[in-house]
Amino acid sequence: MTTAPEPRTLPLWLVAEVTYRCPLHCPFCSNPVDFAKHRSELTTEEWCRVLQEARELGAVQLGLTGGEPLSRPDIEQLVAAAHELGYYTNLITSGIGLTADRMRALQQAGLDHVQLSFQDSTRELNDFLSSTRTFELKRRAAKLIKDHGLPMVMNCVVHRLNIEHVGRIIDLALEIDAQYLELANTQFYGWAHLNRAHLLPTREQLQRAEAVVADYRRRIGDGLRILWVTSDLHEARPKRCMNGWGTTFMVIAPDGTVMPCHAARMLPGIELPSVRESSLREVWLDSPAFNRFRGDRWMPEPCRSCPEKSKDLGGCRCQAFLLTGDIEATDPVCDKSPAHARVLQITRQPAPAAHEQPLLFRTPENSLRQPDAQPATPIRRRI
Repeated sequence: MTTAPEPRTLPLWLVAEVTYRCPLHCPFCSNPVDFAKHRSELTTEEWCRVLQEARELGAVQLGLTGGEPLSRPDIEQLVAAAHELGYYTNLITSGIGLTADRMRALQQAGLDHVQLSFQDSTRELNDFLSSTRTFELKRRAAKLIKDHGLPMVMNCVVHRLNIEHVGRIIDLALEIDAQYLELANTQFYGWAHLNRAHLLPTREQLQRAEAVVADYRRRIGDGLRILWVTSDLHEARPKRCMNGWGTTFMVIAPDGTVMPCHAARMLPGIELPSVRESSLREVWLDSPAFNRFRGDRWMPEPCRSCPEKSKDLGGCRCQAFLLTGDIEATDPVCDKSPAHARVLQITRQPAPAAHEQPLLFRTPENSLRQPDAQPATPIRRRI
């Protein structure tokens, strides 16, 4: 394989998945479906070294996520280390485990921002989707965040089971005084891929929800900034994944595996580096994994000759693999892809009855029964 050109950019974002442990069991979780097989976690000292290496490489934004980052008792120490290094630090949390003492300690450590997740606007559906009784805990966490003066984004993953509640979800964001609301349509990898038949909304549902969002934006103005993340499978073009493979983001798993995106460890034929074996500078500049899909020389047709290739850079490699079995395939979301018919077939399928195909919740027991990926049968690519 021809060596890729040296990257013209350095990572601005470090996404630190500090643990896969989580008290919630969401069926759309982006963690690997076999997360329970990855038990090792970097120590506090190892994470502090990683933070320093990434900062020296150019990273300025830090997302502390998981799993649930509050499951680690040293999260305040990691925030303090990041603050000392000059990061803008964002805690991405379900709010479970956030007490007044921990909130105060996080603020004193230099935490800049919190993204708080809800599964729905109602206690019943929020608690069903997380398979926990956490709705009131989340509301209390929101109050703690606001009482301590931190900026807060409310995040809600949108799918077939809650998309008709979009208006009420916006009302909840207004009630808890969030500055931003991220309505993130489900991206179908990880656990969401396993549950896609239950979670994928219809095009009509998406259109209704988008109309509701547009109406709220007109009425409330800048009182709440609403971010609507579109659903790939109902689009004619894919999004640029992570702003481009190996251009902006560096994701580090709990065990120190370094990835260009959250789901990359499921891709076959790519040996992902580890912070326990390589420096982050070596990983970013020299590793085959980070150079694998940089630029456009790797692209098959029709991407290679497409005048729009610089917009989406071939789309999502994980999505392409899961839908075609080929990590180099044109993302089937693109209507120029030879595999686009698969996407059309998927989006037209009705949701199964619960007794025919139960929703699979993210639990260690279910994880131990899963392989690391669920790809489609490979298709032959046209070169």
